[in-house]
Amino acid sequence: MATATSIDPPFLVALNLTRRCNLNCAHCYLDAGTRMRGGGEMSTGEVKAVLDGIASLSDEAMVVLTGGEPMLRPDTPELARHASGLGLMVVVGSNGTLIDTARAAELKEAGVIGAGISLDSLDPAYHDGFRGRPGSWEKTMASLDACRKVGLGFQIHFSVMDGNAHELDDMIAFARSAGALVLNVFFLVCTGRGEKAADISKETHEKVLRKVTRAAHDADDGEGDRMIIRAKCAPHFKRMAMELDPSWPITLAHGYEAGGCLAGTRYCRVTPEGEVTPCPYMENSAGSVLDKGFAGIWRDAPLFNALRAPKLEGRCGVCEYRKICGGCRARPMARDGDLMGEDFNCAYEPRGGAVIEPLPAPGRSGAVAWTAGAEKRLKRIPSFLRRMIRKRCEDYIREQGRGAVTVEDMQKLAKRRFGAGGPSMPGRPMPGRMDSDV
Repeated sequence: MATATSIDPPFLVALNLTRRCNLNCAHCYLDAGTRMRGGGEMSTGEVKAVLDGIASLSDEAMVVLTGGEPMLRPDTPELARHASGLGLMVVVGSNGTLIDTARAAELKEAGVIGAGISLDSLDPAYHDGFRGRPGSWEKTMASLDACRKVGLGFQIHFSVMDGNAHELDDMIAFARSAGALVLNVFFLVCTGRGEKAADISKETHEKVLRKVTRAAHDADDGEGDRMIIRAKCAPHFKRMAMELDPSWPITLAHGYEAGGCLAGTRYCRVTPEGEVTPCPYMENSAGSVLDKGFAGIWRDAPLFNALRAPKLEGRCGVCEYRKICGGCRARPMARDGDLMGEDFNCAYEPRGGAVIEPLPAPGRSGAVAWTAGAEKRLKRIPSFLRRMIRKRCEDYIREQGRGAVTVEDMQKLAKRRFGAGGPSMPGRPMPGRMDSDV
């Protein structure tokens, strides 16, 4: 069992503020809007106490205020302000239909660094059908305009299934031209209403994930791309990254950017009622924050400690990639009630080779200091990017034969990556059309 001193703090905590929702999405893991269980939502004060507990473990954690639809809680901006005041990175995960210009500005003023907006297709009919309400596509698209207008960064969340997998290339192009900072490609875990949704086939899963891996690799070349591409709920992305390019920094076993399943190790979810689970797709409670504070649950829960020292079964248990991937734990739990079972969505057949060990961080010699201004600027960067940016800056300073990173160095490196104007925020393109076409 991991000891308290060896347990890393969370990189990411999803706070489900409510089960209420104005849509009826086919894949909703909360079955939002239709399933209200015991005790109701935590109060504003109780959620703030959870945020205090997260901050006591790390000021580099990212907190996602989500639901249900978090914009249905009138105290969401207040909660965001409290979290950002603690030094936490705050993102609001939303279907976008309730985010207009005024609300986007309110979120930004409250310290929210970005909005995660769900967009499942460039075809309005498909998106509206999947989300369960006519007109939701247009409102979601308008929310991207609203974020762009007030300068609130945004991510696009694309849930890939058999019915929209063919849109991946177009969605990448759209997200990039729309000015998204990140495109998260989600692979469905069948929980909540998602149990009834048509899942992606194993063959399509493998094909699409390889395309995402290649796109993520190409986007990480540091030569002017403006958008990060990530696979979500698909830890075998890590295997594909290793196969594609073993020297790619994302293959390192360090940091949130490394991939792999983080449930209960660097990531967890808090339900609207205060139960702490390893991830949003697992209902197994590690404890209630109303009985024991968040920090205590994170450190001591037997469920989390089991995930930190997993005893994997099936193909995952004999796979040579088990130390850097480990498979999704939520899928076998949802289908078979087996936390350590194999990830049946993975098409890889273990070959009986030696276990592939995580790559060590590149060796670095010579300490590099940071000026006060540079350190302050670094702390404003989302936690999942901070480690990568710190490394790039420090490597640059060593190449220069200098001893300290300055704000000017950070600006120079940002200009090198994003161009003279920084990340662009173009007007909204029409589906299937790039900015050069309008």
